[in-house]
Order: sequence, then structure tokens, then C-alpha cells
Amino acid sequence: MKFLRCVLIYPCLFILVLTLIFAGFSVHAKAPNGEGVLVYKNGAIYTVNPQQPWAQALVIQDGVIKMVGTNQQAKAFEKGAQVIDLAGKMLMPGFHDVHLHPLESGSNNNHFTLDYLEEDPENYITVIKKAARDFPHEPWLVGYGHDINTFMESERNPVDILDEAVPNRPVIVMEQTSHSMWVNSKAMVLLGFNNTSLSPVGGVILKDEYTGHPNGLLIDNAGEIAMHLAMKSTPQRRQNDYDGMVDDTLPAFAKHGITSIVDARAYWRRGHVDTWLQLEKDSALTVRASVGLWAYPEDIDRTQLKKLASLYRNDPDSLLRINQIKLYSDGIPVNTTAALKGPYAFDMLGLPNNNGLDYFTESRLAHYIKVLEKTGFDFNIHAIGDRGIHQALNAIEKGGSDRGRHRLTHLEIVDPMDIQRFAQLNVTADCQVAGEFTHPSHWPEMAQLIGAKRAQNLVPIKSFSDAGARVTLSSDWSVSPFNPFIGLQNAVTRAPQNLSLQDAIAAYTINSAYVMRQEAVVGSLEVGKEADIVVLNQNLFKVPVIDIEHTQVLQTLLAGEEVYRSEEFEYE
Repeated sequence: MKFLRCVLIYPCLFILVLTLIFAGFSVHAKAPNGEGVLVYKNGAIYTVNPQQPWAQALVIQDGVIKMVGTNQQAKAFEKGAQVIDLAGKMLMPGFHDVHLHPLESGSNNNHFTLDYLEEDPENYITVIKKAARDFPHEPWLVGYGHDINTFMESERNPVDILDEAVPNRPVIVMEQTSHSMWVNSKAMVLLGFNNTSLSPVGGVILKDEYTGHPNGLLIDNAGEIAMHLAMKSTPQRRQNDYDGMVDDTLPAFAKHGITSIVDARAYWRRGHVDTWLQLEKDSALTVRASVGLWAYPEDIDRTQLKKLASLYRNDPDSLLRINQIKLYSDGIPVNTTAALKGPYAFDMLGLPNNNGLDYFTESRLAHYIKVLEKTGFDFNIHAIGDRGIHQALNAIEKGGSDRGRHRLTHLEIVDPMDIQRFAQLNVTADCQVAGEFTHPSHWPEMAQLIGAKRAQNLVPIKSFSDAGARVTLSSDWSVSPFNPFIGLQNAVTRAPQNLSLQDAIAAYTINSAYVMRQEAVVGSLEVGKEADIVVLNQNLFKVPVIDIEHTQVLQTLLAGEEVYRSEEFEYE
């Protein structure tokens, strides 16, 4: 049985400056015509501003919203301006995706991809052998895409299969969720993993039940440690990451109306920070980006905390900020590593009384929050199981302060007793529903692993919203598509845990702007905010909900500057 699972926000100049420093950042750009004033009229303009939800016209001057109102009010700005007649089309704020993996997902550092639906791992040998021939000089052969369940009924150990394909150099294959790695014997030797090796913090080295030797599957942080070695930063790998962003990923974000993102796992040891800084230096960014620095669970705390603090960057005049910390509280249900309050109904790992694992203990996480929050960091904490979520909330309560804008992400298996705590602690509930596996129709698939009771209410976005929690929606790309219209449609149709369309849009805009500390700058269409906007080919509020996913973006503006326009959107 396949268990689908993802892993893988003034009158006085002095006040204005303080607002930009502490609430967001500013970009000064020109309107699409290169001049100072741009007027949109005759539109269905959805502002995400509860004081003025809808408008007919919008005026942008030097990248900043000057007027939101009626066509009549817009006439005062039309002389000498570029005027765009929307002819009833919908215009709204640009989308935020506050949890994706753009450098990892958009780079071509992988050498091959496996079929996720393949049920016999022996059939992978041909593909891997070809990749070895195609990349003869790579010190590590790196792949992606299998499902760990494929190995559960394999007649041979995974390491033996991979050794047959490539016996003479190390190979590592990331499983589709990113929470396990498949490695060969050469890789194991370089890692120093053998029959006497203990599993590292936050991970498991799976071993043959008879010989005690590692069987080739490295779970969670054991696999992360292997990938860190395989993907050690090199100039070519950094160039591949850079090229993927410029050539493919950033244009795709613009085409889908995404104007703000959070890199939710920046491996600073792999050169990810250097790549982001280079993109900024080259003026290549077409989104506002916050970088979430990965906290390595195997590191010495004092050394790592000092390093993370040194990387903090919060320039209000830059599109790029390095002001978040990403770490895992636990693993994922499909690997039986998400931290549960009781044992798994079915234990894939063969561990006694397995109730998941901890990447960071509650006390250690509280210490990280206490230290790094003072620097200015907000925490983005992967937490999936009810125990992992509970411990992460406890850590925020113990280590955090009123300054923090922390969030827990994924939130699949939530103890109802903890739902109220999100609003009480000002913790944002960041959820991903763009993947079909999160739909209630798939919930029964998890019952064999986590029990029927836990499986009956996964990713409870409505419960969070009803309890007054701030909800954000994100993709976790490449686990799920980053197309926000898929996420919106799924969010409003996944009864009983669904949102209204208004709340779903807020989750993708103003709520996410809050967790990125830029809600005073973008996230809604209001006078004085910067013009991050998208024009759509259909009104989301007028089409059947099952047609929301088919919405196309006609134009995307970042601070008033056009970063995408469809050939179908023509104006003088």
C-alpha cells in the first residue's frame, strides 16, 4: 500500500523609516511603461483590505499605490499616465509562498530521476547505470524520486541493488519526500557507517536484521548527513543553483503571480547563502525573498548559534533578507518518524515502541529560539506529529517572546488540545494543501500507519481558523506544485477542513506577508503600500470553485515593475 505524504509572510518621515525597518522592506521601481504613473481602471480589484475589499481602479506612482477607488477618482491621475483598461478583469495582491525549496528544486545538480510509481526497485538498475555512463566524471552520482515503500517488499537489500548498478563510486538517491536516502556501499564507506555505527540525532541507519550491516536506507537526518557530503559546495554546483533560479524558477514564479517567497531550507554549508547573495548582487531577483537558514541537528550548539547569528541580514532596501531559521521538530508519517504521542499502529523501521523521532528536543529548541530571536530571527519549524507539534509549541512558549513571529509548518496530526495554543502564542499555522494527498479522501490511507483516530482529521486548516489562529498556505515545492490556484482550490474544497475563499486568499497574501515581516509594505492593496500585484484572466469569486485551478495570470508586477506579462494581455 502506498502512503502518500509531503515532507516534503505616514505623516512623519521618522515613523515611515521605522515602519520599513521593523515591518518589512522596500523596493523602489518604475511602472511598466518606465514612467512614474500607472492607472488601472474598469477592474474587479480585490484588495484583501477588510476596510475596502473591492475597487474599480488602482493608481501606482513610482512603484507605490497612490489611489484605490473608483474610475471617477482615477481620472485625476490619467493625464500623462499609462492607463490600462482591465475590462472587468480581476486584479489582486501578488501571492506569497512562504515554504518552498527553490534552490534545491530548480537546480540540475541531480543526475537522474526515478519513477515514483515504480513498484520493483530492481527496475531502477537500468536507469542508474545509464546515469553513471552519462556522468562519468562526477565524484558522487546523485538521483531523486523513488518511494521508500518500493523497498518494503524487495527481495534484496537496497544497498545490493544499488551496488549492482554502480559498484565503483558513491551513489545517493533522495526519496521523493526528501526524508530518506538510498546509498550504495561506496557511499557508506565514505560516511563511516557500518554495523557498529549508532544512528545520529534525528535519524536512523537501517540495518539488515540478520547481519547487522547497514541496508542502504538512511532515514531522516542520517540521510541528510549523507547528502551534505555528496552535495558539498563547489563552484559548479553553485552555478547550477544560480542558473536554475534565473533561467527557470524565477520566471515560473512570476508567471504564476508569486511575488514573495521563503526558502524554507537554505543549507548554508552547501553555498546556498552565497547563491542568494549573488542573485541580489546581479539584480536578478523578481521576488521578495526571505531565507530560512537550516539548523543542523548534529552540530555543536554554541558553534552553530554563533554562525547562524553571523549570517543574519535584514536590509529594508533589499529584496533579499536572511532572517528566518528552519529546523525540524520531527520526521514524517510515511517513514514512521513523525513524533507521535503514542506508538505507530504499523512500524516501518522495526524499532521497539516506535513513536517517531526528535531532530531537536524541546529544551534544545527553546534554547535556539531564545538565543536567535534576540538577533532578529523568526523560526519556521517543521512539525507534523502530535508530539512534535506539542513540543514545538512548548519550546516557543518557553524560549520565545512577544517579538517573535514563529510558525509551525505541515501540521498534519494535531492534538485538538493544542489548536487553541496557536492564537494564544501568536504562532502561525503554515499548511500545505496543494498536494492531492492532503485531501480528506486520502486520509484513510494513513490509518494503517497512525491509527484511524489520528488519520481522520489531517491538516485541520478550518479548525485553526475557527480558533483564531493565523493560517498561511504554502506549497513545499517540489513536493507539491507551487501554483497558488491549485492551493486555493484545494483549500476551499477539502471539507470538513476547508476555508472560505476570502480566508484562503488572505492565507496566501496578507497573513504570509506578516510572517515575512512585510505586511506594512505588501500583502494587500492599500495607499502607501508597494504595488506587488497580479492581473487574472478570471474572477476567482465568480467562477465555480472547481475551476479556480485553471486561472491564468495575465500580468505580474513587483513594486510596480512588470516581471511577467502574458501574450494574451495587450494594452497600449
